[in-house]
Amino acid sequence: MTFSQEVWQNNLALYEATLNLPFNQQLANGTLDKEAFCHYVIQDAHYLLAYGKALAICSAKAHDSDAVIFFAKAAETAIVVERLLHNGFMQEFGISKQDFENTPLTLACHHYASYLQATAWSESYPVVLASLLPCYWIYAQVGKDIFDKSVPNNPYQAWIDTYAGEEFQQAVAQVLTIIDKVAATCNELTLQKMHEAYTTSAKLEWLFWDSAFEKRQWLGLDKLT
Repeated sequence: MTFSQEVWQNNLALYEATLNLPFNQQLANGTLDKEAFCHYVIQDAHYLLAYGKALAICSAKAHDSDAVIFFAKAAETAIVVERLLHNGFMQEFGISKQDFENTPLTLACHHYASYLQATAWSESYPVVLASLLPCYWIYAQVGKDIFDKSVPNNPYQAWIDTYAGEEFQQAVAQVLTIIDKVAATCNELTLQKMHEAYTTSAKLEWLFWDSAFEKRQWLGLDKLT
């Protein structure tokens, strides 16, 4: 099996748990609480900035010019999408610039963003690739599933269309091609670290959506400062 086939099979139960989270199921049937979706959008905007930085570092570590170009453009796209959230979903759902700026990263978002950036700086290119893959692949698969199940006049259809769209799906396919090519040249120790990095990020994907549904914050800590 290729690396991508093996890592997907090894983490299939985790993906299914992510797909079956109340946030994603209620997003598909249009019943998701508006406050939970707004919580998610704000945190996603914070996250995308960190993800863009990690992609930029990945670009600098890439082994060939095509991958350098791909991940450099991907870093730019992440920042563009982050800005579109401000001008699109945030305005549509009544989230002001002040609301966004005054909302800190949640525990889940901070953990995920910090993990990706720490991995990007400290690990080898193959491991960095593996840590970044779940955000591409799991989002694409969840997006396709939700798109297929989405009810007519779903208030969240614009978000669903973004991640189920052909452009994003093509980007995911390209990342999979890159990582399988890289993994084919790696030794056993590096492959083990790649598997561990993928699983950690996949767990954090689950945590991010679960945190959004529960609208979790740093409860009580504001009273200590």
